[in-house]
Amino acid sequence: MTTFLVEIRQLTAADAVMFKAIRLLAIENAPTAIWPTRVEEEARSVSAVAKRIQSTATQAVFGAFARDTLVGIAGVRRDSLSQVSHKAIIWGVFVAPNQRGKGIARDLLNTAMAHASKNWDSAQCNLCVNTENTAAKQLYESLGFAAFGIEPRAMQVDGRFYDEQHMFLKLR
Repeated sequence: MTTFLVEIRQLTAADAVMFKAIRLLAIENAPTAIWPTRVEEEARSVSAVAKRIQSTATQAVFGAFARDTLVGIAGVRRDSLSQVSHKAIIWGVFVAPNQRGKGIARDLLNTAMAHASKNWDSAQCNLCVNTENTAAKQLYESLGFAAFGIEPRAMQVDGRFYDEQHMFLKLR
C-alpha cells in the first residue's frame, strides 16, 4: 500500500518556475478565483515571480509538495502599518485538481495562519472568496472563518461580474 505524503514548506526563489506553473494551472482551472488573467500571469518573468514569493517581514508563500511536484499553494501577507498590522490576509489558495480531497488546502491554510500568528503576532486572518465557490467557502467555514460582507462585482471575467465574500478568523 502506498501512503500519500505531502510536505508543506515555505517557498523560496528557487521555486519560482513551479509556482508560476501552478498559478497558470489555477487560472486555467478556476479563472474566477484568481485575479490575473493567463496573459498577465504568463507575462511575469521568473525573476519577478521569484521576488513575489520571497519571504519578507510582511509576506510568506507556502507550497505543498508531493514528492518533488508543487501541488498546492497559499500565501499570507500583512500590512506593516501599526494600526492594521494585526491582520493577516490569506491569498492565492489553490490545490491541483488531481490532489483535492486529501486535506492539502486545510494543511496549507493552517500553516499560513500559524505563520501569521507565531511570526507576526497576528490577531486575525482575513480572506476573500468568490461567492459561487461553495467548496472553498465550506472549507473556510470549517476552519472557523466567518463572513462579514460581500463585495458586489469584485471581479469581471469574460464580461461577467462575480461577487466576493469577505471572511475573517480571530487567531487570538
